Amino acid sequence: MRKGEIHNKGEISLQEIIDEIKRSPRINEVGAIACFIGIVRGKGKDGSRVKKLEFEAYEEEANKVLSKICEETIEKNGVIDAHIHHNVGTLNVGEDIVYVVVAGEHREETFQALREAVERFKKEAPIWKKEHTEKGSYWVTNI
Repeated sequence: MRKGEIHNKGEISLQEIIDEIKRSPRINEVGAIACFIGIVRGKGKDGSRVKKLEFEAYEEEANKVLSKICEETIEKNGVIDAHIHHNVGTLNVGEDIVYVVVAGEHREETFQALREAVERFKKEAPIWKKEHTEKGSYWVTNI
């Protein structure tokens, strides 16, 4: 399993990512695993009801960017492992969009690294979102 990767819906689960981290030879150094799960919200930016979201990515480049963010996150003091896995395709309200998982020695550095990884992938990864609402469809910038 790559540490950062684009997937079609259903190709990977949060449990698979956590299991991968727990199989690491460095698991004895881990005191915390923190997860961010982005899900499809039922309310659009304009307040209208969301029917579904469509995600597209420049997959080859997105995989590179997500992997790089993971590698740089692991270099931080106290961080043992990091994974970012983002789904593409059509997702319905309540379905999982992205998993960001960070394992660290202590909760403080783990939470901080998780937040930084989330903010980075949203700004850096070539992933685009189209929101389909009761009022119409439109591409959303700065996912």
